[in-house]
Amino acid sequence: MADYIETARRVIRCEITGLEALALGLNGDFARAVDLILGARGRVIVSGMGKSGHVGRKIAATLASTGTPAQFVHPAEASHGDLGMVIQADVALVLSNSGETPELADLIAHTRRFKIPLIGVASRPESTLLRQADVALVLPVAPEACGSGIVPTTSTTMTLALGDALAVALMEHRQFTPEHFRTFHPGGKLGARLAKVGDLMHRDMPLVSEDAPMSDALLVISQKGFGVTGVTDGAGHLTGIITDGDLRRHMQGLLDHRASEVMTASPRVIAPDALAEAALAQMQDRKITCLFVVSEDVPQGILHIHDCLRAGIV
Repeated sequence: MADYIETARRVIRCEITGLEALALGLNGDFARAVDLILGARGRVIVSGMGKSGHVGRKIAATLASTGTPAQFVHPAEASHGDLGMVIQADVALVLSNSGETPELADLIAHTRRFKIPLIGVASRPESTLLRQADVALVLPVAPEACGSGIVPTTSTTMTLALGDALAVALMEHRQFTPEHFRTFHPGGKLGARLAKVGDLMHRDMPLVSEDAPMSDALLVISQKGFGVTGVTDGAGHLTGIITDGDLRRHMQGLLDHRASEVMTASPRVIAPDALAEAALAQMQDRKITCLFVVSEDVPQGILHIHDCLRAGIV
């Protein structure tokens, strides 16, 4: 077991050394690459073969989810028709450790023919890819972590980190926020945490007027299934809420009362643009199960604690 752990540490240390060399070697070409992407009217077309292709897919996904339109194009498929996906408005980001991957030839030629900006990432400055590129990002010379130099390890880690660096630099320039991230990532954990109350609320609300008899209020509570009903005045403003606690407190002669006589006035409410996470925290803190969603005191919807839990907000 100790041997396995020592091997793992050796691999990680080797890759850290490569990443440190990458960071130290960054120069104006990196800034030029960022500017080239910012100036593109189309997408970033990411491509690479083999392990570089796997890394390229991740880079394309990271760019796309952080505000930079991007798409991975497999170089072999590009040679059989997918070159039509790459247009003059795009910028190509092509990855190859050697810079001589034969499957990339048609894609590189296509970018040169149609004057599509090309950012090349490789470890050899004299390679075909970097000589043809408009911007050459050179990976530093660093040993692969496998020890034999045949398994892409340190090189792919550096390429992945370089892609992350591009994505974050673009994010910061665009002042990309978690709110923007949610637009492209609604199904993830962060997307759930950033969901708005208005996204989850029910618009078919249980409501009665202040002068409604309690028989009507009980019918609405039963029909809507939230266990509560809101109470509104003549102008449609929410003035109170009737819960099961209110019903118990007025059990004697309940049906002789009007809604305004039973309700709890000035109930807890929340705005539709508030975070659902904040609504959940408020419900848990107050030990309640529902919040009316209001705008300028006019009810817009109702949010149940179960809606937050179903959305993955915990």
